[in-house]
Order: sequence, then C-alpha cells, then structure tokens
Amino acid sequence: MNSRKIGLLPRILIAIVLGIICGLFFPDWLTKVFVTFNGLFGGFLSFIIPLIILGLIAPAISELGKGAGKWLAVTTAIAYGSTIFAGLFGFGAAMAFLPTLLAGRQAASFTNPEEALLTPYFTVEMPPVFGVMTALLLAFTIGVTLTVIQGETLQRGFVEFREIINKVITAVIIPLLPLYIFGIFLNMTAVGEVWAIISTFLGVILMVFALTVVLLLIQFTIAGAVARRNPFRMLKTMLPAYATALGTSSSAATIPVTLRQAIVSGVSEPVASFVIPLCATIHLAGSTIKITVFSLAVMMLYGIPIDPLTVVGFIMMLGITMVAAPGVPGGAIMTAAGLLTSMLGFTEPQVGLMIATYIAIDSFGTATNVTGDAAIATVVDKMTERNHRRVEARQVA
Repeated sequence: MNSRKIGLLPRILIAIVLGIICGLFFPDWLTKVFVTFNGLFGGFLSFIIPLIILGLIAPAISELGKGAGKWLAVTTAIAYGSTIFAGLFGFGAAMAFLPTLLAGRQAASFTNPEEALLTPYFTVEMPPVFGVMTALLLAFTIGVTLTVIQGETLQRGFVEFREIINKVITAVIIPLLPLYIFGIFLNMTAVGEVWAIISTFLGVILMVFALTVVLLLIQFTIAGAVARRNPFRMLKTMLPAYATALGTSSSAATIPVTLRQAIVSGVSEPVASFVIPLCATIHLAGSTIKITVFSLAVMMLYGIPIDPLTVVGFIMMLGITMVAAPGVPGGAIMTAAGLLTSMLGFTEPQVGLMIATYIAIDSFGTATNVTGDAAIATVVDKMTERNHRRVEARQVA
C-alpha cells in the first residue's frame, strides 16, 4: 500500500509502537543503523530549522502589510501570557496535589537518559548558517521593513525562497519524520533509566499530563469562542502535530506539520506562516507547566522551602529564557538549569534529577506547546480579519 494513502498521524503512531517493540529485541548493531540515520536527519533538521523560520516568517510578515509590527507585538504578548498562565496554573495545582502524591517518597539521583543512549556509527557536521534567534530577528527585521519600503524584488525573492522551503518540507522532512521517530523510540527503549524515572515519578507524570490536557482545553475553548468554531474539532485537526511533537520532542522540528494542520483547521496561510514558526520559538506553555511542577516536586522531596514570590519570579523568567530552547529536544530544561540554581537554589545533583526527569518525558510538554500554537494562530487570524474589515469600512466611508 502506498504510504501516502496512510495519514501522517497513523504513520507516526505506528512508528512509535514499532520503535518500542523493536527496541526490546533489536541487537545493538542494528539499532545503531537507525541511530546513525537519526544523527544525519537530526543534523539536517538543525541546519534547516533557521532557514524554515526565515523563509516562512519574513514573507508572511511582509504580506500582512502596514501594521505588521503591531501583529508581531500582539502575537508575542499572547504567547508570553499563555506561557505565564501555564506556569501559574501548574504552580497552583502542584501546591494542591503534590504533598499527597509525594507522601512517603524520598529523593533519588538518576543518570541523564541521554548519556546512556547508543551513539551513531558516524556523524556528519551540518552547522546551520545562523542560529534560531538570529533567524527570528532577521525575519522580523526584513519582514517589517518590507511593509514600509517598495521592495518588490526582495519581496518576490522571499516568496520564491518560501516555495523552496515548502518543497523541502513536503518532499523531505514530512515523509522521513516517521522513520526518525521510530529511531528515537527504538533507542530510548534500550535505556532502562527512563523507565526507572517514570515509575518513581508516575503520580507526578500523570498529574502533569492531566494538566496539559486541561491547558489545551482552556486554550482551544478561548480560541473557539473568538473564532466561533468547535474547539474539539480544532483540537482533533491538530492531532498529527501533537503526535509528531510526541515523537521528536522538538517544537521547531514539528513546524512543518503544525503549519499544515493549522491551515487545515481554518487559519489563513499568511497568518499561519507568520504565527506558527514564531510561536514554535516563543510559546512554551507545556514546557513551563512541566518544569514548574517537577521543580516543586524536587523541592518537596529535598525539603527545600517554597517561597511563592520566588516561584512566581522563576516562572516569569522561564517564559523569557527558554525562547531559544525549541531547536533541540530537551533544550528547555537545559536553558532553565541556570534559573534552577540561581533562583530556586538547586544543587548539581538536584539539577541532574530535574534534567533526567524532564528528558524522560520531554515530548508531552513539547506536544502541548505546538498544539497550543494553533490556538494562538486562530486568535491572531480572527483579530487580523476584524482589523481588515474595519479598515475597509473606513475606506468605503
């Protein structure tokens, strides 16, 4: 059967299941073949992600016309607000439920699961032309400037560059994603440390998962009310993006699928092309709720005093410092490590426990991040639509 006849979501789910099953009996030499492919494909993703951000955001901002700077500020404010709300929501839930869930538990130290993973036979260096933040700032600068100057040649060039990026996404990245996800789960299954962490923190993990589901329901209920659409239907449309992020643990690597599904759900292509890559970099609601809850769990396990004002400050700083994190799996916790030490007073073993715990279930927070991006895109799309109607009404009058 032609794989194209099978939807992306079923292919991803099949890849996850096969990866876990095959990881139980594949010999190391065979597993390393797929690990080598993952190293090459992951390197290509690291190379292409900044180009995707530049190629999609710059022309999308320019197509928004005059006032694009305003929509950039609006989108950023909504994304940051969503991230902070998620952290505060997690803080409240943690203080209410963690004392019961962790009753009788003791602190333990775990090895970072990534240190136990099999390594590829060989690697090929694929350094990106520039970093994620450079791509983001360059896209903002070029896109906003193109709305002011008469840069028809440059505008046409970026539109053609976007077509190249879209071709790479549809012809290379999306078809190979299931194989990449298969390799990730194949390798992870061989790491017993992951399952040890999950069993120890099972109650906390289930609580965090429940909180992310509630968070998505809140986000899409608001988006559905603004756009007058069925929030459950919108969520169902975003399932391929959720599953892709579940497998890759990278918001940036999931951009192609998130973008496609957002457009399918009814977001206009210019707004989706602008908001989705942007939010993949700045909207980290799922990661924030997870880091907040697990930080508080570690503090309770070690008997560290919890000061509400310090935790709120920690959450607000998380929303800023994790902006550069989505390029790599587990990037959020690596970026947050400095805050754990400086603001919450974590020692090196405690930071190690946080890293191990976070990476073991990294994908759930990432999946929540990217799915919520579509809710933000829906709200921004409706706002731009109403703005255009007001402008047209003034012109007619």
